[in-house]
Amino acid sequence: MILASIIFLITLVFVIWQPRGLQIGTTAVIGALVALIAGVVSISDVGIVFDIIWDATLAFIGIIILSMVLDEIGFFEWAALKMAKLSHGNGHLMFVYSIILGAIVSALFANDGAALILTPILLAKMNILRLNTKTILAFLLAGGFISDSASLPFVFSNLTNIVTANYFDIGFGEFFSNMILPYIVSVIASMAVLWLVLRKDIPKTVDIHLLKNPDDVIKHKGLFNFSWLFLALLLSGYFIGDAYDIPVSVFALGGGILFLLIASITKTVKPKRIIKEAPWQVVWFSLGLYIVVYGLKNAGLTDYITEILVYLNSQSEVVAVVGTGFLAAFLSAFMNNMPTIMVMDIALVDIANEAMIYANIVGCNLGPKMTPFGSLATLLWLHSLEKKGVKIGFWQYSKFGLIVTPPILLVVLLTLV
Repeated sequence: MILASIIFLITLVFVIWQPRGLQIGTTAVIGALVALIAGVVSISDVGIVFDIIWDATLAFIGIIILSMVLDEIGFFEWAALKMAKLSHGNGHLMFVYSIILGAIVSALFANDGAALILTPILLAKMNILRLNTKTILAFLLAGGFISDSASLPFVFSNLTNIVTANYFDIGFGEFFSNMILPYIVSVIASMAVLWLVLRKDIPKTVDIHLLKNPDDVIKHKGLFNFSWLFLALLLSGYFIGDAYDIPVSVFALGGGILFLLIASITKTVKPKRIIKEAPWQVVWFSLGLYIVVYGLKNAGLTDYITEILVYLNSQSEVVAVVGTGFLAAFLSAFMNNMPTIMVMDIALVDIANEAMIYANIVGCNLGPKMTPFGSLATLLWLHSLEKKGVKIGFWQYSKFGLIVTPPILLVVLLTLV
């Protein structure tokens, strides 16, 4: 256990630190190789891990490719400008609309897509509006938070969702029917708590006349109009695929590549650049970090967690669900939600309580917001902001996350009971 823990902690530190530009995937693979050499995991364990994560990782890549193409044609910028114009210059209304936009983007294009693509667009628009630093930070913190807290309704909305749905053989429709209410509650609760915490930094009025007309940012009107039909067909495809047990990645990756090919025909995007800039490091990150975490499982960590979950399950349904959710949340906050979802899934496999499985997902999606290194989406989000000249400190972020996350998490978990 000590050796497995040391390998995991060193790997996680290097993933967060990224010294000399060392990328997260490279670090995770090095950690996995060390775990193999040290005997913490075996070659057969690598096969087991690959079987767990391949669908989730390929689906993620597909969703990001689709998001990048939509971003190139002005889809998200159009949506952001529409949101701003609908507020009619009311700062508080703009704040609410920005959260709703983030919630929709996170649900349909995954939490990482919302963090990577929507954040730079919102930052650029706020700079054009000449908002002060505190106001910009308030909008960015709210946007960063909602990217994870709203990643609940669909299997593809978060990597953790796909991993768990595959692990417990939960269908696309079944997942959606169980998580649509927690999603709605999470968005409303997030909106209320974020507004209460950040309201002093939100201006009463904003001069929206400084912004472009939304239609002016669309690079190809025909492709933009077609994208709405394509997204509707793609979403329908997920439900149809569910009936035939087709992996989510078939539609996510297939849809992303197909839309990229269609867009390349119109010469709106450069496919080589999109493929090159797709976050392939996430593939190596998922595989490498999961192998390292599997070493913790082999060392007995899941046995300890199983004992806690069995005890929680012996209590009332409220205690079982809320306890599971907060356990997953705190583990995610301090050891990242990707390894946490795997450890918790393994620990839950022999406990016949469906609500606890969904509570684990909620905890792993919302809990990471308590620390800057809790989720891959947050790490990517902070890295993206730093490249734009906006640096959010460790304690500054953690203080915000620890205030905002627990009450929202509690409300959402109670909807599962």
